[in-house]
Amino acid sequence: MNDDLGTLEKTDGRWRLQFVRHLPHPPEKVWRALTEPEHLDAWFPSTIEGEREAGAKLRFTFPFDEAPVMDGEMLVYDPPSVLEFIWGEGDQLRFELRPDEGGTVLTLLDTFDEQGKAARDGAGWHATLDVLRYHLAGEEPPFDPERHWADVNAQYIEALGPEASTIGPPDWHPEAN
Repeated sequence: MNDDLGTLEKTDGRWRLQFVRHLPHPPEKVWRALTEPEHLDAWFPSTIEGEREAGAKLRFTFPFDEAPVMDGEMLVYDPPSVLEFIWGEGDQLRFELRPDEGGTVLTLLDTFDEQGKAARDGAGWHATLDVLRYHLAGEEPPFDPERHWADVNAQYIEALGPEASTIGPPDWHPEAN
């Protein structure tokens, strides 16, 4: 089993996936990767259009039309420590950066309502964080991201169980067809 697997818990009536990554880069470099379009293009599944300030309206566009355009809102923008926004239909993404000896601890919290998508989304965020790690190092990932998602998704299904796995692959993924 993968040591980097996110964890799932129920909090305040909603579900939350938590991912923790230790990155050998300073918080300012990781922050740029989380907020600047040229870096987001390398690892994040969509563009993030809108002002970088709390309360700003956001728009998320997927480069290959893998999903419909989504609207959201910036909740917290506190460089270089917290980035939090509403993503689509109520999912809340929070990125926390904390300096650590030799780099940064990145914590991603994904809060949502529907338990059945936890394995699918957990695998998605896990895979994107793996790509982010390579991007920060200036390297290309040694795996195909779609295949990587499928491999990691199997681990999330096993770890989180059938209740967290009722919603399968995203429509854009080859395994959905």
